[in-house]
Amino acid sequence: MILYGDAFAVFKCCILSLAPQREDDRGEFYGFHRLPKPQLGEPSDLSTLRMQPAQEDVLTLSETLDRLLARDTVQVELIPEKKGLFLKHVEYQVTSQHYKISVYRRYSDFDVFHEVLLQRYAYRMVPALPPKRMLKGVLTSVSEREFIEGRRRALARFINLVARHPFFSQDELVKTFLTFSGSDVQTKLRDTYKKTGDEFMTNRTATLAKEYLPTDIQAQFSSSRELIRNIHNSFHKLRDRAEKMAERSKENATDLLMFGRELSSLGSDASSIPSFASSQSTWGAMRQSLKSLSVEFAVLSDKAAQQGRREEDDVVEKLNVFLDLLQSYRDLCERHEKGVLHEHQRALHKYGVMKRQMMSATVQPKEQASVEQLESRIVQQENAIQTMELRNYFSLFCLHQETQLIFTYLPITSHILGAFVNSQVQGHREMGEVWNELQPKLGCLFSGNNGMKSAF
Repeated sequence: MILYGDAFAVFKCCILSLAPQREDDRGEFYGFHRLPKPQLGEPSDLSTLRMQPAQEDVLTLSETLDRLLARDTVQVELIPEKKGLFLKHVEYQVTSQHYKISVYRRYSDFDVFHEVLLQRYAYRMVPALPPKRMLKGVLTSVSEREFIEGRRRALARFINLVARHPFFSQDELVKTFLTFSGSDVQTKLRDTYKKTGDEFMTNRTATLAKEYLPTDIQAQFSSSRELIRNIHNSFHKLRDRAEKMAERSKENATDLLMFGRELSSLGSDASSIPSFASSQSTWGAMRQSLKSLSVEFAVLSDKAAQQGRREEDDVVEKLNVFLDLLQSYRDLCERHEKGVLHEHQRALHKYGVMKRQMMSATVQPKEQASVEQLESRIVQQENAIQTMELRNYFSLFCLHQETQLIFTYLPITSHILGAFVNSQVQGHREMGEVWNELQPKLGCLFSGNNGMKSAF
């Protein structure tokens, strides 16, 4: 690189060489000193003069939660079953906002997509799929509907996490699943994967991953994994409590509806009142008024049911999205330890056995062909170990990025809390409005005695 002073000297030489000069009687130039003619050199040498850009930080993800959520929103809706046995031909309409298209998929299509995606991105967080069918012996008409709805929700969470992942979202594999409308999407998915291969073969930094990793990567990984494990446990407890609150809202809806029906039943009783009580009791008039109260309690029941759905859709479902992501991180850590590291250690062990066999062959006379064959196997094993070492570093590289992705998603906590508070505010306001309308009506129904004051 030429410094500013050197560049100025070169510039000065060029200016002087272009200035008019006169020659004296001795054949020498005067007015200027004679200067050496600058040599430009070969054009290829100019590349050394270029400003070198700063090294790209490929390890750090520059993402925000808002940008991740804006990548795509995918709707998964159940198409009413028209043929076949239970769960055999259930179809879903999958609609991508990003690609502005709707396609039809079965669970088996999701299953193949998940399998191929995991093959391509073994070192990334690939969310798990919900189970294919219920446990045998627990099927009822209610549990069937609940299972199908639960599976639909889980498939929607899966495809949205995939469509918003910074490395999956632009992949041809994901685009094929979300847009291909042909008759055999499963074959199309497998063909797409065969053309691209896994991420290690296509990522330009895969073989250089070791150079980008910090020296204390193992310590960082261990501490981050422990922290994320604690976060996972806490979010599990939050989700369980949110589910119980949503369930209580649904139970409250049922209880309010039954309470109103009992009032209506009580008021509809046409049994005659004994003569000794009819002259002093207002029961006859009150009984007629009770029937109308079932309408208000039906409204209260509907409001409570809406509250339960809001808690389930806006709070529990958001918690489940993050829990699915956290579980996929745990699965990724296990794949790293039980997959790449285990295979690497097994290859090293095999290499050690071969080296001992080679040493034994050099001590004891053996046929030249067998020795050459052993040497060839050792070379092949060395190449395999080198590849596994590169894959191991690339696996750590991806783990480091996926860990960053977990922390990028953590602000979803504010979204969840906001949804929780809003659902409670809306629910209590709507319920309060109905109760407030009911209170003065009681005074009219019971001739001024609004039932709020008790003589007991």
